[in-house]
Amino acid sequence: MCGIAGAIRETAESLEQRILPMIEAQRHRGPDDWGVWDDGVCALGHRRLSIIDLSEAGRQPLSSEDGRIQITFNGEIYNFQSLRRELEELGYGFRTRTDTEVIVRAYERWGTDSVKRLRGMFAFGIWDQRRRLLMLARDRVGKKPLFYTRLGDRFLFASELQGLLAAEHVPRRVNLSAIDAYLSWGYIPAPLTAFEGIFKLPPAHYLTIELTPMGPVTRVERYWSLDYTPKLRITEDEAAERLREKLTEAVRLRLISDVPLGAFLSGGIDSSIIVGLMAALSDAPVKTFSIGFEEAAYNELEHARRVAERFGTDHHEFVVRPDALAILPKLVRHYGEPYADSSAIPTFYVSQMTRAHVTVALNGDGGDESFAGYERYLGNRIAERLRSVPGSRLSAQAIGRILPDSVDPKNRLRQAKRFLTAAARPVASRYGQWVGYFGREAKQNLYTDRFRASLDGHNPDEWMESLFSETQDLDPVEAAMAVDVRSYLPYDLLVKVDITSMSNSLEARSPFLDHEVMEFAARLPVEFKLRGRQSKYLLKRAFSDLLPAENVSRRKMGFGVPVGEWFRGALRPLLEDALLSERSLKRGYFQPVTIRRLVADHLERRADHSSSLWNLLMLELWHREFIEK
Repeated sequence: MCGIAGAIRETAESLEQRILPMIEAQRHRGPDDWGVWDDGVCALGHRRLSIIDLSEAGRQPLSSEDGRIQITFNGEIYNFQSLRRELEELGYGFRTRTDTEVIVRAYERWGTDSVKRLRGMFAFGIWDQRRRLLMLARDRVGKKPLFYTRLGDRFLFASELQGLLAAEHVPRRVNLSAIDAYLSWGYIPAPLTAFEGIFKLPPAHYLTIELTPMGPVTRVERYWSLDYTPKLRITEDEAAERLREKLTEAVRLRLISDVPLGAFLSGGIDSSIIVGLMAALSDAPVKTFSIGFEEAAYNELEHARRVAERFGTDHHEFVVRPDALAILPKLVRHYGEPYADSSAIPTFYVSQMTRAHVTVALNGDGGDESFAGYERYLGNRIAERLRSVPGSRLSAQAIGRILPDSVDPKNRLRQAKRFLTAAARPVASRYGQWVGYFGREAKQNLYTDRFRASLDGHNPDEWMESLFSETQDLDPVEAAMAVDVRSYLPYDLLVKVDITSMSNSLEARSPFLDHEVMEFAARLPVEFKLRGRQSKYLLKRAFSDLLPAENVSRRKMGFGVPVGEWFRGALRPLLEDALLSERSLKRGYFQPVTIRRLVADHLERRADHSSSLWNLLMLELWHREFIEK
């Protein structure tokens, strides 16, 4: 796992000095070593976190045997050993034991199609000197990030926004359309970033720039998508057996390492399965790491302990308290753009604790998106059925309006009210109200006329509508799952884990996100995933003998953070300083009266606005860190 950077220019010029600040800004991603290669047209930089082949042979940038191909690579290729054997049979030799050299050889053999053969998480830049072609690529689901920009006749790329912003003359102009999207979703989807002129390469895409006599030719291609059809003709017993085989293999591949490994353990079914499989495949006790809270409604430590005892792990715990928010400025810097998922706080601390013991940690990310773990999947099915019954939409709205609200975000009546008031909406609008922050109606009262006019008609809802338009032939449950794989998963969940782990120089691996596991799960009959009201039906059946019964049967808690109460207590000064200060209210985005009302209603317990206030807080802290400075 590493940090990468690079630059190309149409006319020859030494680029090494431009690359050095970019890789230095990403030192945390690779504290063990660094390297730069430059031929005057292209320069590649690398910060190394040594995981496989710790020798000097694993240094990057790495070249092909003839020097024609150069690569800087971030990630892990889990099938590199089988790919290497295939390439050796085709006559290719190898100088190292690294997966990096396997990518180089695969590119020599198959060109840009080589990316389709890689099984793992990755972002890389390849420079083909003979063709004067740069290839950038990201893994299928988007575990590893990649940003790029054009600066005059130069093209720059890096693993993090920090890397690009460290380059000379890269401007920091706010992309207002991206801010609008952030206020809707809590994240900024590709290709947008918070900065004008800087872009994200989307997951499952590669970009090529070929320097031709007529000028540079740029192409961006999608190389993979997750297909939910045709459905497998398979019995439950066969499906459970094959799932267990595939997930066990995914875990086994992710145990390949020359440094110590451990696992995040939440006590939920997904991370518990991963720990159980690791224990079965390991000779020594698995090191496990869990996070909890003093607030009982958010604390899962007892469930994690039960799993740790079941498998005899070497278990470690950390309790997050409000003073833990002291790391907020650091997280804001590492994310590089506004990011509103408050669970980044405990994820940072579990990563920090884990890194004190191991360099690699497995986790349970991706289980919900493949096996229907979120309640909104069932909600989408019920809502679609309601819409088909005459008069039911009006009834649902009426019931929703009269249900009492609550300042407790986990209150079941509050959740029912949220469901019913949105159930009658078209699917994209409904989904946005369930998972989003500020909807179209809320923005009418929030935005100033000046900010609204500057958006020039930009509508972030159109993005969500386009995602759902591609799922029209799917069951409502799988439609919502497919949209999550294209939105929430890559731009919220995976961004959170990449930044919090890599800011602590820790590599995070996710067996559920193995694309072969995901492809198998997608093509299972939907009733194998959600049966009645039971989520993760097949997953629980396949591993029921492995886990404690209490962990299999308990209701999903989710990785929430009690920021609502923290805002009324220890974090109140931070909230009021950030959102009610003169410099914040004069930015011109929001109507001061609306901001003051949101804060006052929350503090005086007239409503719970914890997620909205956290969204606004992160935007303000980002502004202070990246724009004002």
